[in-house]
Amino acid sequence: MSEDDPRARAARQFIEALPHCRALGMRVDRAGEGVAVLSMPWAEQLVGDPRTGVIHGGAVSALMDTCGGAAVLCHPDAPAMTATIDLRIDYMRAAKPRSRVTATATCFHVTRSAAFVRAEASDEDGLVAVANGAFTVGP
Repeated sequence: MSEDDPRARAARQFIEALPHCRALGMRVDRAGEGVAVLSMPWAEQLVGDPRTGVIHGGAVSALMDTCGGAAVLCHPDAPAMTATIDLRIDYMRAAKPRSRVTATATCFHVTRSAAFVRAEASDEDGLVAVANGAFTVGP
């Protein structure tokens, strides 16, 4: 999808406007047609266990949640705003220390009041977590 696409622009603006996204170092790698790819670098301040150097699961959750919202915003039937209604995340393993985590979310169904999303988070060794969520659809 082109950088000029208004849905992709809306998704990028959504991410860039959120202070916690900036604090976590999130970036939009790709957005369009109901799919968003966001990534977050490993950072010492995001480590949950100093003994292992593993990034905190809450940071991975925030990445997946934000990626889901971005996927909704860039869907062809995109709402002007969205918020998380429900998000279930299943962790397969801890992210590899000092590794960038990338989330990919797909908005696969939109109704008058809700959008439904599936997401995966991975690092250089593979799958870290999977998620299913519902997001609001609003003007």
